[in-house]
Amino acid sequence: MSPSDAPAVDRETVDPLAPLVEAARRLQERCIASGLFVAAAESCTGGLLTHILTEVPGSSAYLLGGVVSYADRTKVELLGVDPDHLAAHGAVSAQVARAMAQGSRDRFRADLAVAITGVAGPDGGSEAKPVGLTYVAVADEDGVEVKRLQWAGERSANKRDSAGAALELLLARAGALADARTGARTEASAGASAGPSTDATAGASRSAQE
Repeated sequence: MSPSDAPAVDRETVDPLAPLVEAARRLQERCIASGLFVAAAESCTGGLLTHILTEVPGSSAYLLGGVVSYADRTKVELLGVDPDHLAAHGAVSAQVARAMAQGSRDRFRADLAVAITGVAGPDGGSEAKPVGLTYVAVADEDGVEVKRLQWAGERSANKRDSAGAALELLLARAGALADARTGARTEASAGASAGPSTDATAGASRSAQE
């Protein structure tokens, strides 16, 4: 069979990470264009998100680094997660996801930091926190946004879905932050172009006359 006769191959079937790498490419373009720097803190994904981000050439222009804080002790020692939060809410919780994202942002001095914590499976689930439960958080200068997600796949699929959700939230927050910075620059430029206000000019004229 010649190459032209070979059946078409769906790239996503061969490489399930392909759509995630494409999302990472869009994130990279957006962050570099806006001068935004990103960091990551991963638990249940075990570094998968950072792997996806670095699959795009040139990612060092905006990605500062990541922490795989798999154990609770690592979350405390490397990210500054409050042990009381871990004791009260558990590692898979909105409170810990929020603390991981904020800790990553502070330590890397990043504009945006994402955190992922969840139960990838097949073990480790409970009635209160079933397999597939995941929290994704992104911290920026406006605070921390946390999303609660529930996946129904097997371990690898749950990890991919969690990384995909993190990319989506990063893209949204990066877009909002870029728009805010563009708006601030536009207002500053408009103010500089307008010159001194009428009241200020009138005041200066009166002072000169006196």
